[in-house]
Amino acid sequence: MSLFDWFADRRKGQFVGKVSQETEESDGLWVKCPECGQVVYRKDLHANASVCSNCGYHHRIDSDERIVLIADQGSFKSLDRNLSPTDPLGFKDRRAYADRLRESQASTGMKDGVVTGLCQVEGMPMAMAVMDFRFMGGSMGSVVGEKITRLVERATAQGLPLLIVCASGGARMQEGMLSLMQMAKISGALERHREAELLYMPLLTHPTTGGVTASFAMLGDLILAEPKALIGFAGRRVIEQTLREKLPDNFQTAEYLQEHGFVDTIVPRTQLRKTLASLLMLHGCKAKKAAGK
Repeated sequence: MSLFDWFADRRKGQFVGKVSQETEESDGLWVKCPECGQVVYRKDLHANASVCSNCGYHHRIDSDERIVLIADQGSFKSLDRNLSPTDPLGFKDRRAYADRLRESQASTGMKDGVVTGLCQVEGMPMAMAVMDFRFMGGSMGSVVGEKITRLVERATAQGLPLLIVCASGGARMQEGMLSLMQMAKISGALERHREAELLYMPLLTHPTTGGVTASFAMLGDLILAEPKALIGFAGRRVIEQTLREKLPDNFQTAEYLQEHGFVDTIVPRTQLRKTLASLLMLHGCKAKKAAGK
């Protein structure tokens, strides 16, 4: 859990941030779009990459769905899947950290909040990490940092381009300084990847905030984002109270950041694989030849 989510929990659902205002999807056959209110058949929504066909709203998807959308079928090979978090500080707020971990692991089937591995996109090899917001708000703990660092180092050793799909409330407060150290560790690995003249692309999805934004999410050669994704460091209300002025309505959206030079391009989810393939080819990546050819 990030500090962002902890305050929401403390206020017992009264938090007014955009992330908490999203309409919960039903478990039935139909889904109501929280942006335009249109009710769509769940299978049709999934067939369109969980993007509303009426207004283009991007529903949140989990890491498994994201991998299916990006990687060639059957090409993704998971790494470090059994790396599990511990509770080094014996942390407890309203609930024990160990209990929160067990609950998230049971509900998601994941060990922690990121999946890492090697894959192919239109036949071209790529290293990929996908953060999953379902696991304690995608918060960055020691295991998330270690898995991403190992992936970056493997990509550097094997000469591979790298994609990190960001979806996070920030650093995991229950691990204190150990969580914050991951920012420097990942950034150091990315610098060695850059020195090897290899391509790194972060994809900023809704939301990307806190320590993730303050580190590897903004260190890409090309910074991609999904439409209307919430991207920022501190919360809107904190900034307004500090500056003592009203911020624009679209502040901290992907579109606002692109306009001000923090994001290179906004890519609709339905165009993501095609866009990634084009970028990989432009940077000299070549498709692997099939066996026997």
